Amino acid sequence: MRISTRFSDSTHILAFIEIYQNIKVSSEVIASSVETSAVVVRRLMGNLREAGLIDTKQGSAEPKLAKDPSQITLLDVYFATEGNKPLFELDKKTNPDCIVGGNIQEVLGDYYEQAKIAAQRKLNETTLKDVIETILVKQKYKDSQK
Repeated sequence: MRISTRFSDSTHILAFIEIYQNIKVSSEVIASSVETSAVVVRRLMGNLREAGLIDTKQGSAEPKLAKDPSQITLLDVYFATEGNKPLFELDKKTNPDCIVGGNIQEVLGDYYEQAKIAAQRKLNETTLKDVIETILVKQKYKDSQK
């Protein structure tokens, strides 16, 4: 099973739009940074627009964040791109007559719920501004090593 990159790609798109806000950024330009197709970028940007995270104009290469980066959390981006999709999936077909098979779903379900809440809490505490500032710091370090 392939793991979705929609969440990380959407965060990438938002950071790109903010960092390069003073130039025209088409979906093709963004796609070259994400290393995906412009179609995928446009689809993700549609999700971000529907969630109220970006403003776009049809035929214009000028997407803008709809909110200040400090007001956009990674949880906002996650819900915009992944919805309320579970982080973990339980195997529903286990043998109820086995000690393990008869209990594993309930036991793992409790742990999975705790992990989901912890992950959502962390994503809700982290803003797009945090991500952008970290990107810029890492780039400054790379530039200083040249």
